[in-house]
Amino acid sequence: FCGQDCILEPLCFPEQLSDSVSLASSDDCCLVSCVFCSHLAPLSDKDQLLKHLVLDHKLVIADIKLIADFPKYMLYWKKRFTEQPITDFCSVIKTNSEGPAELQENYFLLCDVLPEDRILREQLQQKRLEEVLEQQQKERNDTSFQRTCMFCNEDFTGNRSVLLNHMAREHSFSIGLPDNIVYCTEFLDALERKLDNMQCFYCEKIFRDKTTLKDHMRKKQHRRINANNHDYDRFYVINYLELGKTWEEVLSEDDRELLKDDDDDWSDWQAHPVCAVCLFCEQQEENMEKICTHMQEAHKFDLHKLKTELNLKFYQQVKLVNYIRRELHQCRCYGCQKKLETKEEVVQHMMEAGHVMQIPEISHWDQPQYYFPTYENDALLTALSDSESESEGADHSSDVPVFPEDISNLKAIKQNSVLNKLLKDRGSSS
Repeated sequence: FCGQDCILEPLCFPEQLSDSVSLASSDDCCLVSCVFCSHLAPLSDKDQLLKHLVLDHKLVIADIKLIADFPKYMLYWKKRFTEQPITDFCSVIKTNSEGPAELQENYFLLCDVLPEDRILREQLQQKRLEEVLEQQQKERNDTSFQRTCMFCNEDFTGNRSVLLNHMAREHSFSIGLPDNIVYCTEFLDALERKLDNMQCFYCEKIFRDKTTLKDHMRKKQHRRINANNHDYDRFYVINYLELGKTWEEVLSEDDRELLKDDDDDWSDWQAHPVCAVCLFCEQQEENMEKICTHMQEAHKFDLHKLKTELNLKFYQQVKLVNYIRRELHQCRCYGCQKKLETKEEVVQHMMEAGHVMQIPEISHWDQPQYYFPTYENDALLTALSDSESESEGADHSSDVPVFPEDISNLKAIKQNSVLNKLLKDRGSSS
């Protein structure tokens, strides 16, 4: 096994290798000492030290992954083993117990069955949690954060939440709530390296260029990280909460507690209406009719007229609303593409220039990217409906099949349908 690294290293993709090396860069500087001798090994290569303990000293340490601070753990037991015999702390496992005495060997198991070991692990976990929470609080209060968005190269300064919210809102890429994340800069560094290496965040495949990667992530909806990649675990506070438990186990416990609640009385439930927000200002209304009336009277924007004239189906309306919201958020007139300083200036310009109802060609905004809401929980999207011709008195008993909206020549498809051929064959046979 001595040459294992030399054999395995060429099989690693450079992108994966660079990530693992970068995440462990601080660990490379930390050397961990054997509990019995002067042997040293880097923290990033604990397996080397564990192999040394087993082969040279017959010591096995259980549940290494549950030890929050491995160097301090080793230093503690190095001191204790000089004070008392190892058999006072470890269970003894005899191999080949029924064979000849000369072939028998004693191995020692150090685990948290020993109260002292359990307390040590819990103390190290508590100290690590305190350090993580302190770091998280610093990042939450930090106003000197400065970074460029990895998707659009827009610069952000202030608090990290500004950039994270921007990526979630504008690029549909969310790594979670800012308050749940720690070591944010290192997290973003790791993600940027994947993009630079043309590697998908979710499936982690490598692509030949960024354009292909971008198309892949959009079409496959891979604008999210891979939850099975445990390299990301260290960036989420929930992974530090309880000793020996993953975030999945912590969340499942929360669910079980909810299921145990026998209080099924929902009589005090009060539903709060979700208001739809105007496309052009902050006005909110409780239903679609009122918000459309407001937009028509205050901004000369008639959504019903556009829906009728352009014969917009439901998902086309969704795309149009998301497109308009995004253009106005970026302070750009969708009628002439003029960019101004504020949203209010854009709305004023559009009113004066008569660009409110000047919608670009349908090919410009009828794009898959506008399936994604510009604003989270946009109630206006939920209030949209199909065109009147589809919703009024539709004859559902008709034999006209339903096709995806991007298929235009329905007549040709119907004539060439396999069903027609089957019906003709059936008629001729009868």
